[in-house]
Amino acid sequence: MADIVEHLRRVYIGDIGWEFFHQHSKAQRNWWCDYLEREGVKEASKEESRRSHALVTGSEELDRFLAKKFPSVKRYGAEGAESMLVIVDQMLRSSLASSIPSIILSSPHRGRLSLLASPIFGFPHSELFRAMAGQAPAGEEGMTFDVLSHLAQVTRHGATSIEMLPNPSHLEAIAPLAAGYARAQGAEALNIALHGDAAFAGQGVVSETFGLSELPDYANGGTIHLIVNNNIGYTTASSAGRSSLYASDIAKMIGAPIIHVNGDAPDACARAARAAFEYRARWRRDVVVDLIVYRRWGHNELDEPAFTQPKMYRDIRKRRSVPEAYEAALERKGVLGAGEALSVRQAHRSALSTALEAMQADPPPTREQTPQPWESSAWKKETIVWPHSPAAVHDPETGVALEKLRELGERSVKLPDGFALHSTLERHVKQRRTSLQSGEGVNWATAEALAWASLLAEGYDVRISGQDVGRGTFSQRHAMLVDQQTEATTVPLNEPPLQGTLELANSPLSELSVLAFEAGQSWARPRLLSLWEAQFGDFFNGAQVTIDTLVSSAEAKWGRQSALVMLLPHGMDGAGPEHSSARIERFLQLSDDPFDAAPSFVSSSMPVVYPTTPAQYFHLLRRQMLRNYRKPLVVAAPKGLLRAPYAASALEEMAPGTSFRSVLVDASSSASPVERIILCAGKHYYALRDERQKRELAARVALVRLEELSPFPFQALQRALSPLVSPQTSFVWAQEEPQNQGAYSFVEPRIRSTLAKLGGSGTAEVRYAGPPPLAVPAWGIKRSTAELFSQAFAHM
Repeated sequence: MADIVEHLRRVYIGDIGWEFFHQHSKAQRNWWCDYLEREGVKEASKEESRRSHALVTGSEELDRFLAKKFPSVKRYGAEGAESMLVIVDQMLRSSLASSIPSIILSSPHRGRLSLLASPIFGFPHSELFRAMAGQAPAGEEGMTFDVLSHLAQVTRHGATSIEMLPNPSHLEAIAPLAAGYARAQGAEALNIALHGDAAFAGQGVVSETFGLSELPDYANGGTIHLIVNNNIGYTTASSAGRSSLYASDIAKMIGAPIIHVNGDAPDACARAARAAFEYRARWRRDVVVDLIVYRRWGHNELDEPAFTQPKMYRDIRKRRSVPEAYEAALERKGVLGAGEALSVRQAHRSALSTALEAMQADPPPTREQTPQPWESSAWKKETIVWPHSPAAVHDPETGVALEKLRELGERSVKLPDGFALHSTLERHVKQRRTSLQSGEGVNWATAEALAWASLLAEGYDVRISGQDVGRGTFSQRHAMLVDQQTEATTVPLNEPPLQGTLELANSPLSELSVLAFEAGQSWARPRLLSLWEAQFGDFFNGAQVTIDTLVSSAEAKWGRQSALVMLLPHGMDGAGPEHSSARIERFLQLSDDPFDAAPSFVSSSMPVVYPTTPAQYFHLLRRQMLRNYRKPLVVAAPKGLLRAPYAASALEEMAPGTSFRSVLVDASSSASPVERIILCAGKHYYALRDERQKRELAARVALVRLEELSPFPFQALQRALSPLVSPQTSFVWAQEEPQNQGAYSFVEPRIRSTLAKLGGSGTAEVRYAGPPPLAVPAWGIKRSTAELFSQAFAHM
């Protein structure tokens, strides 16, 4: 019995605490018991300990060197948490032994530079010092770059690629993006996500990402989570930062096993990393390593932590560093000989000094010496260019042969034999076939299906993600159909398959994590048309962090191109303050459009469009893939127009020779001046058109639709207005959104800039016609639009 007790103590008590009895699966609980009884008592070999020693001392020497040479620069060093390098290194070695082709790693700022500069990633010390000195890296014109603590790197170890993704300051926002990025890399890719303890417990996106981890359209084979747990978040103690006992407790929502390990024991950290790797490899599920460490300095090296945690920091300042304590232990065991630890440190110092001298002597690398993300991996196979070189970019024709469209449209509603279709959907199928045969009355869902099918036929993949996307929020899409007898599903565009694959991912009730996941997919797959559809446009509010830090700015900060499409149903249809507006103004505020663009200007931000016809939508989706660069796209999508006969398109509008038009003109004569030009966007055009007809003003008023709001179509608008303008022409911008919202504040100065280039219109006023400023997007009850029309057509 004494031997048994001693064995159990060695396995289950010590520098590692194993939490797995909360797991739902008895098989997995038994696996842990078997694994730990077999592997839990194995000691590290001499070679493993020496490797770990080199990693932790290298990290410490780097931090000390940076503190001396760059004393005023925040580096968020690993000091106190050097064992994180041992864990990541062990996972890398296990991956190499298992022939894993790709490792994706995301990390907050704590210890990030130590990881990058370690042998794991091999980020050149000279380039790190260049970044510390504030020298801009080589890149494309128009890039803004990012701060030091968000540096990224891709390297190879044999056949294994290992990539540190760039990171925004909203720390956990990268977790779902990394999960999507890993899924896009293939079933064998390994995702390793590093977290801080306060963020892991406090950020809701963590639980959202766990919620995705085992869903069929989002699972990536299991993520290994590493919490670098320094028991404090900025200046907030854990007792004030979470209600759970452990920072890792949120992982229990999916029954993930949790391994708590003492960061003062690098050998135990390596053992914990092996166990996490083996579990994930066996069960393809998430696992958490909770690395218990401390933070030697404050939130950064220039911060004073004793202001708020004096007792903790009195204790920390009495402690030897982790590498120093580990060295002493290895010397006692005879793993390191006399003076060997000092020689290892001196070798590190010498290498750092040499790298600093090289940085100071050598010129910075040129653009040609610095690979960009689209010049590697899957992007290398595509003809992708940096989109700020006007001579290199092109806008292709996006039309498709009519017979091909009819064939693909028929395929989109073809059902398996014996499939019991819901009786109401029989009308949906009939209407689609009728419109394809006649060439008239093509609605939005049909145009969307044609765009998808044509891209699939050309070898692109299509994935749409969001809540209820298979059917569509407004029961319009029905790309996935359910047998009314068996509940079996069919996706007609995948049966039989075209060259590409259509994936309909009905998502959980989440926006932030799901949109980030899709952004990760689009980063990795240039031939994927990735769409995220909000149930209502304002739902993007829940994903604002993702949009600001990972979508709109990824190209400028990190050179990451993406073809992600955001479909945001928009329109003042009496749905109240929350279900009316896609907040177009917020996306336009992210635009870098100047007020008066030169013909050569190419925006670095994402286009914002408000199409008014199904054909325009068709061309937009195809343009996303057929351009020779990639940009995210914001679509203020219709609600009330989805089935409206007056908003339908003819099939010929999608034929060869056609493409998306950024400006559409509705005038009785395209070559005669008019008394008034009313400019507008979106579905409000149809209401204005009807009112113009009612007032019998068709010959006197031209309606001009801005289909693409950003980048602002200066040249196209100038061409459209030129034949319509005289010195007597008045100009109105009409919208259904309140004056402080919608497109008005964005387009008004740009319209005036365009008018200034037209003879006799340089001082023309652009009068506003729409609701007054409001604190909410819409009234809670549906209001009459008569007042809007009286403003638009006043004095006529």
